[in-house]
Amino acid sequence: MSARSAKLIKGSTGDWEIVIGMEVHAQVLSQSKLFSGAATAFGAEPNEQVSFVDAAMPGMLPVINEKCVEHAVRTGLGLKAKINLTSVFDRKNYFYPDLPAGYQISQYKNPIVGEGEVTIDLPSGESIPVGIERLHLEQDAGKSLHDQHPDHSYLDLNRAGVALMEIVTRPDMRSSEEAAAFLRKLRAIVRYLGTCDGNMDEGSMRADVNVSVRKPGAELGTRCEIKNVNSMRFIAQAVEFEARRQVDIIESGGSIRQETRLFDSRAGETRSMRSKEEAHDYRYFPDPDLLPLVLDAAWVEHIKASLPELPDEKKARFMALGLSAYDASVLVAEKETADYFEAMLAAGAEAKAAVNWLNNEYFGRLNKAGLTITSGPVSAKANAEIVIMVAENLISGKLAKDVLDIEWSEKTGAPRQKIVEARGMKQVTDTSAIEKAVDAVIAANPDKVAEAKAKPKLAGWFVGQVMKQTGGKANPAAVNAILKARLGLPEEG
Repeated sequence: MSARSAKLIKGSTGDWEIVIGMEVHAQVLSQSKLFSGAATAFGAEPNEQVSFVDAAMPGMLPVINEKCVEHAVRTGLGLKAKINLTSVFDRKNYFYPDLPAGYQISQYKNPIVGEGEVTIDLPSGESIPVGIERLHLEQDAGKSLHDQHPDHSYLDLNRAGVALMEIVTRPDMRSSEEAAAFLRKLRAIVRYLGTCDGNMDEGSMRADVNVSVRKPGAELGTRCEIKNVNSMRFIAQAVEFEARRQVDIIESGGSIRQETRLFDSRAGETRSMRSKEEAHDYRYFPDPDLLPLVLDAAWVEHIKASLPELPDEKKARFMALGLSAYDASVLVAEKETADYFEAMLAAGAEAKAAVNWLNNEYFGRLNKAGLTITSGPVSAKANAEIVIMVAENLISGKLAKDVLDIEWSEKTGAPRQKIVEARGMKQVTDTSAIEKAVDAVIAANPDKVAEAKAKPKLAGWFVGQVMKQTGGKANPAAVNAILKARLGLPEEG
């Protein structure tokens, strides 16, 4: 059974398959808006970043922001998608209080980016392609505030006109895990590209999730759209609830109504918001104030040549260094983590030893302290020096943890080897000193000696006692070898 078929939903009439597509709104990293020079900084006072264009004052004409166009092309290339050299901006007409013009400038039939593909990696080790249908540029709406006054709602137009990339997938995902994995991968790609910061808690990346259910292999069912989900965890919860809701309705004799729903994260459920609009409801037509956007092929090639190494390519390179697919995936999931790992390699650490140290020691400490790889107190160079000292038998694994504790709390900035020497932490490799410690432990525990000779695995107890007696400074391999010789135990083959 494949990892995908294992995610079927059990119903009273048999198994059901979830079908998921996604529309992700990613805010373009730009200091000004898509069609005006107004600022885009997060956290400004309400209505401080609104131009006459954003407020739709009469006679104000939009002027395209070249940087936003460049970032859209850059993202399209990162998604391995077709770049359309000619695209058209359309007016998407609908009324909403925080949409001053009564229409949104978007793209419909002729988007700037066409079909592409993103590969997602699942915990099972399976890799699944998710088709990208299109990426188009559009302006964001403002924000209605309903909690500022008991009788009135207020409008903040700071967000109005901010450039968004809407990335639309095909209905290729089949589980909540796949949906969350896709958004995680897409977020990593745009962050590597530098086209969106991916800060979901600030609203600069949010997803509309389309969910339907069907009998395996049957025609697609009626979908419901869950609007503005802003975390991987909430996406997984929303998909699970919505799929079960639809199955229950169908199996009880009802039918699914195509609609837009909201996810209530506190209750863990979706709720109806409005009936789902179709394209004709928006009365799209080309914006008369904007000419078709025509790109130069050489300009697109120049952007392509400037792309950084993206997660998939970086993962393949890390695996070529001897890392497992899992370890490589963990490292490339966040650009900052991959950069930190590469800084350790540049400082001389061996790849597998470095990733083991990060996974087993450093990441856990960061998580416990509520820190990230960028806010953590220990530099990549410092961690690399610790890993190198273990590899060179200057310190044991236990002492390495002690050195990390010192660096974490004291932030000495001194070379780690000097810390080890100054505090007498250097590993004992002198066999005569180790032999003396081994003999002392054996002499003090004659009953344990007899047990260890009968059950050789009990020799580990002696190793622990010797390490304790030497303050963790004895070389573990030397302790093992000397103990086995003293106890007359066979060497492991």
